[in-house]
Amino acid sequence: MRTWEELERDCGSCTRCGLCRTRHSVVFGVGPRDADVMFVGEGPGEQEDLRGEPFVGPAGMLLDDMLSIIDLGRHNCYIANIVKCRPPHNRDPQEQEQEACIDYLRGQVALVRPKIIVCLGRIAAMKLIKPDFRITREHGVWTEKGGVWFTAMYHPSALLRDVNKRPETFEDLLSLRDKLRELQVKL
Repeated sequence: MRTWEELERDCGSCTRCGLCRTRHSVVFGVGPRDADVMFVGEGPGEQEDLRGEPFVGPAGMLLDDMLSIIDLGRHNCYIANIVKCRPPHNRDPQEQEQEACIDYLRGQVALVRPKIIVCLGRIAAMKLIKPDFRITREHGVWTEKGGVWFTAMYHPSALLRDVNKRPETFEDLLSLRDKLRELQVKL
């Protein structure tokens, strides 16, 4: 298994897909490297690409607000994405781009060793939970795989576009809080 330094170095110099040609920054991840909870989005947006940190734009501010409701935040969660470079015009990451990056995320998961992984949005859920995941029907549902509990929530950018999804997301956050208590996760 690679060390954090090796993984971050390899990711930072990656040229496995075409996204490397248009990136400003590789957006590796942020948070304590021994966190019990890991959030995984699909890929960086414009602000993330410019700053080199995940979830720092408007969606990131909303994510911070959401997490604060249940006493989570960047101080006690690890936050990453499926792909580490911004897809042009914030389009969904293509399958070959996801495959080019997935080993970096697997390395992060292996090093963090979280008890819970929360997929933010459909793309992350389809990659990490199951290929035919339906976010509108299956958000908030818990699945255990290899000793890790997985769930998915609407991506914060979807909540910015459609405020009608916010009550469901609040329920998903309460479910996450309950799972943290059930697993006796110290925050």
